[in-house]
Amino acid sequence: MEYLVTMTTRVPHGTPTQDVVDIRAREAAHTRDLAAQGRVLRLWRPPLGPGEWRTIGLFSADDPDDLEGTLASMPLRVWRTDEVTALGPHANDPGRDTVPLAAGGEEYLVTFTVDIPDTASPDTVEEMIAREAARAGELADEGPLIRLWALPGRGRNLGLWQAAGAGQLGEILRSLPLAAWLTVETVPLTPHPSDPASGRRATATKPSA
Repeated sequence: MEYLVTMTTRVPHGTPTQDVVDIRAREAAHTRDLAAQGRVLRLWRPPLGPGEWRTIGLFSADDPDDLEGTLASMPLRVWRTDEVTALGPHANDPGRDTVPLAAGGEEYLVTFTVDIPDTASPDTVEEMIAREAARAGELADEGPLIRLWALPGRGRNLGLWQAAGAGQLGEILRSLPLAAWLTVETVPLTPHPSDPASGRRATATKPSA
């Protein structure tokens, strides 16, 4: 299973700077180990306010207990609280083994809540869902759509997208057949230094000799 984890770290007041440096170095090293094991899939930083220290991570685990074992093993856990969201499979998900972020692109997590009008007939709903699936396939092939998951709760889904900016992402989302039935919440993401995809991105963008 896959899980989205929002990790919020609060360093106790008065902690020596060297202690912070040391534990962050241990965290980075352990994260590399977890990535090599296939447990940490991606890491990002969401928008941060003054003094905030948060990371969003995509993890793989057999079950909640297995995930907790992974999270508890991370050195920063002594100063950190974790908010876990279980991610379910989505029929339109392009899959785990997708191309990493393209050079110059930006990534976004987008939460979709589908509210089907009471006046919509079953045939109309079926047609719109089929059109949405076809459009998702096009966007996956073209690059903007990286992943899709089902979230807990009726009609809630989560997508990982890439675009040249918020304006382009808005145009893409408005092109979805279900756009008129969707409530959308977008979180812009910035690279995390320990993101397992950073090595793949560097390899993909490295000029040939």
